[in-house]
Amino acid sequence: MAKLYFHYSTMNAGKSTLLLAASHNYIERGMQTYLVTARLDTRAGEGRIASRIGIGCAADMFEADTDMFEMVKNRLSRGDCACIFIDEAQFLTKDQVWQLARAVDDLGVPVMCYGLRVDFRGELFPGSAALLALADEMREVRTICHCGKKATMVVRKDATGHAARDGAQVQIGGNETYVALCRKHWREAVGDGPDPAGE
Repeated sequence: MAKLYFHYSTMNAGKSTLLLAASHNYIERGMQTYLVTARLDTRAGEGRIASRIGIGCAADMFEADTDMFEMVKNRLSRGDCACIFIDEAQFLTKDQVWQLARAVDDLGVPVMCYGLRVDFRGELFPGSAALLALADEMREVRTICHCGKKATMVVRKDATGHAARDGAQVQIGGNETYVALCRKHWREAVGDGPDPAGE
């Protein structure tokens, strides 16, 4: 039975690596996949999903006004497709997540979404919020803070290297811009450290 999946994490947890590996597993078994990523993230080149470890693959792109149901339907009309993979899923709109859910339900194709859960302010991205509400299955992709604890938050560094507290939710960047931290160290970085009692 087809399902809508959401694989979420903070920055630099290896989401794109997992997506590319999962797609490769289908292809090794003679099945076709369909890869899609956000047009606004061109760090790996336009229309490309790539991992920090050096693997990558071409992908179609979505924008805020793309009808994801029609995109999937059009791909299925061109031939068999065992699974749809969506990278940078945090950039989906709420409506687009519903469109992907319809594709799963009505077209019978599994959709695997990979994306960030929260932004540098600790707030959910709209696409991630919708996926957390609608996904049939969710999986946290883990990475670690410099202290060794699980990283669940991310800070955006400003021009001076300090943690930014304000700004647009979306600013494309990698290791030079974002650092994954546990909640305690995120609070310290943004100026909301532990209380004087040490709790």
